Amino acid sequence: MTDASAIATLGDAARAARAHAHAPYSKFHVGAAVLLDNGQSAIGANIENASYGLTCCAERVAIFAARIQHPRARIIALAVSAGSDDFVHETHNTRMPCGACRQVMMEFMAPEAPVWIDGVGALPLSDLLPTPFKL
Repeated sequence: MTDASAIATLGDAARAARAHAHAPYSKFHVGAAVLLDNGQSAIGANIENASYGLTCCAERVAIFAARIQHPRARIIALAVSAGSDDFVHETHNTRMPCGACRQVMMEFMAPEAPVWIDGVGALPLSDLLPTPFKL
């Protein structure tokens, strides 16, 4: 299990990554950070495109970056921070990873891995996606 200080550090990295988002359409900035079993980490931010279907979420950017930069390492935790200075979260729903990101997380993380969500707290991945698609 990942300790609280590692999760807090990961949360700080996700908040910092949010500043690198390319979100000219939604103005909704998201940053993510993953912690690897080799002690390294990777970050990501959402990258929007005028053709919305080509947009990539911060969580997937971070996971894919980690996979490319550290192909043998396992992702042991993920943190995500969503919003912008002028966005008010009315519910936890606006902070949560989307379904596509949850499925990708399940591909690269253990079901018990903690997913820290800024403003919500840490949950095991299996709570976010209790019945993932599996081949």
